[in-house]
Amino acid sequence: MTGPGQDRRRSGAPSREALLRAATELFSERGYDRTTIREIGERAGVDAALIARHFGSKALLYVEVLRSEHGDSTPDDLLTEPRLREVAERAERRGPVPLLRVAVQPLSEQRAQDATRAALQARLVEPLRDRFAREGRDRPGLRADVLVAAVAGVLLARHSGAFDDLADAEVGDVVDILMEMYAGGA
Repeated sequence: MTGPGQDRRRSGAPSREALLRAATELFSERGYDRTTIREIGERAGVDAALIARHFGSKALLYVEVLRSEHGDSTPDDLLTEPRLREVAERAERRGPVPLLRVAVQPLSEQRAQDATRAALQARLVEPLRDRFAREGRDRPGLRADVLVAAVAGVLLARHSGAFDDLADAEVGDVVDILMEMYAGGA
């Protein structure tokens, strides 16, 4: 039986870290949609209600998982094959995650919308905008938005059931075709 002091300790930093670790594992194993808040709490060994206390929501927990996996450093842009492959493979493992969804449809919770949009901008849009600006391309922001929206659309469409060949293709083949398309006129 636990006493009041033990409950406080379990609801502090150790439980936050346990939830973050459990969420990272489950999102990787099962994907975002197939992972429940209850399962995250069970894997972490803490009350799932602590997700709301520490993170605010499942979507905000996902944003924190991204930050913890990659830190605050600016990633390569999507026009580098390794970065596009990394994003596509992560989307394949985790499914239609909030970071991609926010590109095509607002999230229902405003805090999650704002945090996920900020992560999308920082991790995907800004590196491309910076590249296009360095290259002297016209409208670098618009170019970056269009490319990220296209990638998000393709990766989400793999899970939609609307495109048979896209859904059946190996993720590497999809990346190769995207790279070919972008090489032709990004």
